[in-house]
Amino acid sequence: MSWVTTVSIWLIPTLILVILLVGTWKKVPTYEAFVDGAKEGVQMAFSIVPFLAGMLVSIKVFRESGALDFFITLSEPVLSLFYIPAEIIPLALIRPLSGNGALGMTSDLIASYGPDSFIGRLASTMQGSTDTTFYVLTVYFGAVGIRKMGDALKVGLAADVIGVIASILIVRAVFL
Repeated sequence: MSWVTTVSIWLIPTLILVILLVGTWKKVPTYEAFVDGAKEGVQMAFSIVPFLAGMLVSIKVFRESGALDFFITLSEPVLSLFYIPAEIIPLALIRPLSGNGALGMTSDLIASYGPDSFIGRLASTMQGSTDTTFYVLTVYFGAVGIRKMGDALKVGLAADVIGVIASILIVRAVFL
């Protein structure tokens, strides 16, 4: 077993032990603090559920209604002018909404076209270059009660668009 494997196995248990020892040394009631934190975590989870359910239903409706397919068909002539494969557009649209949905699409693209294909590399790069903006805003902002998230949404979506464009340009430059 290599030293990296050994360190990775023992890192988290050692960190937990150090936290408990430091807490005990500073006379912090560590077990009570843990229980209080767990209570807050459960309350937070319950407050997040409605926001998460709304977002997941919206994604499902968008995909199942045919709106996604219609958008792809509509944008395909413009995309072909810039040599952007239409197969990648669902990933670019779903990634800001759902990490799991985007991961599923990336897996499908890699299974269909191969990991070393242009589309496979582009999907992988887009997966790492963009974020689940709506998920982050919905869950985290909703959990702490932030209602005015317009500027954060604009910045998050701008970062996603830049990530998609940069992915296309970099994968095209490096692998074509």
